[in-house]
Amino acid sequence: MLTVFLITLGFIAFAFAGIAIKIWAKKDGEFSGTCASQSPFLNKEGEPCGFCGASPQDKCKKEEVA
Repeated sequence: MLTVFLITLGFIAFAFAGIAIKIWAKKDGEFSGTCASQSPFLNKEGEPCGFCGASPQDKCKKEEVA
């Protein structure tokens, strides 16, 4: 039981480390494509983002909204 717990804890730590490295390596610590409108899987009809109004071809405008 302890072995399974330690393996699970190791996988969770590995996942957090991967996310931290991705944020550290990105410019300004932001993920690219933060708008759901930029994902063809989430936006099949090409509608603009409901939060910032960016179309699928545009960059996220969240900086302008805030």
